[in-house]
Amino acid sequence: MRPWLADVSLAEICVVLVYLSATAYLGWLGYRGTKTTADYLLAGRAAHPFIMSLSYGATFISTSAIVGFGGVAGLFGMSLLWLVVLNILVGIFFAFVFFGARTRRLGHALDAHTLPELLGRRYQSRFIQVLAGAVIALFMPLYGAAVLIGGSEFLSTALELPYGAALLVFAVVVAAYVFFGGLKGVMYTDAFQGVIMFAGMVTLLTFTYTRLGGVAPAHRELTALADLVPANLAAIGHQGWTAMPVFGFGDRRYNLWWIVVSTIVLGVGIGVLAQPQLVVRFMTVKSRRELNRAVGVGAVFILAMVGVAYTTGALSNVFFTRHGPIFQGRVVQAPGANGPHARLQLMKPTEGGQWLDIVKESSADGRTTNILRAPGVDAMGRWLPVSRTTNQAGVVCEGVTVPVVLVGTEPKARLGPNEVREGRSISVVVAGNNPDQIIPTYIRAALPPWFGLVFLLTLLAAAMSTLSSQFHTLGTAVGRDIYQQVLDTRRGGRDRTIPIVRVAILAGLLAAVTFGYYARGEYIIARATAIFFGLCAATFLPAYLGGLYWPRMTRAGAAASMVVGLCASLAWVTLVKTPECTAIGLVKASLLEAHPNWPVVDPVLLALPLSALTAVVVSLFTRPPPSDHLARCFNPQPC
Repeated sequence: MRPWLADVSLAEICVVLVYLSATAYLGWLGYRGTKTTADYLLAGRAAHPFIMSLSYGATFISTSAIVGFGGVAGLFGMSLLWLVVLNILVGIFFAFVFFGARTRRLGHALDAHTLPELLGRRYQSRFIQVLAGAVIALFMPLYGAAVLIGGSEFLSTALELPYGAALLVFAVVVAAYVFFGGLKGVMYTDAFQGVIMFAGMVTLLTFTYTRLGGVAPAHRELTALADLVPANLAAIGHQGWTAMPVFGFGDRRYNLWWIVVSTIVLGVGIGVLAQPQLVVRFMTVKSRRELNRAVGVGAVFILAMVGVAYTTGALSNVFFTRHGPIFQGRVVQAPGANGPHARLQLMKPTEGGQWLDIVKESSADGRTTNILRAPGVDAMGRWLPVSRTTNQAGVVCEGVTVPVVLVGTEPKARLGPNEVREGRSISVVVAGNNPDQIIPTYIRAALPPWFGLVFLLTLLAAAMSTLSSQFHTLGTAVGRDIYQQVLDTRRGGRDRTIPIVRVAILAGLLAAVTFGYYARGEYIIARATAIFFGLCAATFLPAYLGGLYWPRMTRAGAAASMVVGLCASLAWVTLVKTPECTAIGLVKASLLEAHPNWPVVDPVLLALPLSALTAVVVSLFTRPPPSDHLARCFNPQPC
């Protein structure tokens, strides 16, 4: 099969070159305007509100949201739209109104350039600054890898490139302009890429509803597909793509509700408040008025980005059951009341006209292969179901069945009493059971090639804007918050900070590329994003919020809350959370495997309350900060 974008015209190639040239030029403008450490770290504290809001939104929304969470919406349905509500309510309104103005004011008063430096100076603690910088340096590559995977999955699908090559291209382009441009270059390119992202996503939504016959028909048909939910998802509470999962606690059939609500909605929705690469944006504007002016732009931008991605991901099921590839096999579950919906045991014909079952073999180490096997027959010559068996080597054999909407009323073939039928299946089946491939596969199948190019630029913009900000934040954490505080006795000179920052950026990017190369499948993009967001919330949020609003918050309280939040999050992920704990390898199974629902509860639901409680209790039992320092923090001169 020819690559999807193999026949692009000269004009389309020119569009790509113009985009890359504009990105390079904006990065160069940032480099030329970077004269001081404040320029490099905070864009000179003079960003326009439109630039800041688009930069914030483009940094917040990346390929992890569009490809990763969009794919999860294709798998779990429109329950993810609750995350859109939190993205706007918490990620924009609360963040800008209740956190942004005080962060900008405190950052100016303490001359802080990063979130760790803000916390360190608020609590007059080098330990807090170094700890915060270390958390960012160690775990930001996890989030960076999620974004890299999202962009690389689409690029490899669109151009039929090897996944590793697509990953390398993304990494090199991002490294080039964040390495030289500092935050000025990052914010300029973020704003430019934000415009491209907005246009691309609006176009995607328009195309989707046009192809599906309008808003109401598309959603009605999606609701009617509920009986095509895969059996493994139905067993954990999936009730269809327009319904919330079954709610409860203490039984496996409630797992999906806790996955969606605790990990995806709350983990990401609350965690955004403590994202270091977003917090620093509040310090880049001139005044509170600029922050207020940025709220509207940011809200509309976020709605267009995540609202479109999650809606399109869910509706892709309607498209593929109408226009997707044909699957062939024998019916193992007959159509029900909702029309020609059935389940097929997949089969494949030989050149001689014989039909063979497709059987999946799963080895003990997790590797799977599909083989062809002649179906068993009973005394009447009727095909028997494929039984699940396990041989002495531990290899599990089972039939490959898929939910389908049957095509036509006549069978594809008749062999005695047996019939072979054809049907079209849902998104995750078409995407090879990889949710991260749902959006790329949908774009390739549903939309014209020229839009594939536009969407490729949209994803490239989303990935580059987020990655550049992530690794700029990682670099400054290492250079300013760790190196200057621990090793550089002279501290504060740009001649020392910026080279260390740039080396750290390259090291962090290498770590992200390595993780991104080996970690694919099982909606890893959404899971990695949620882990990082939840970790930041548990570690930073109580100290950050207390530092802005509670003068009684002490150095000991902040430090203790950060340590407790970090340790609780890491302990839950490595020992309890499924499937992360088994993938990490410290335990063979979750320590709470025998207790339903606990292994899928996100760490943020336990670690964040523990962190907040620790902050309050320790602060109340330790000496309050000096009054002159509190006056500087809470009653600064107007700026």
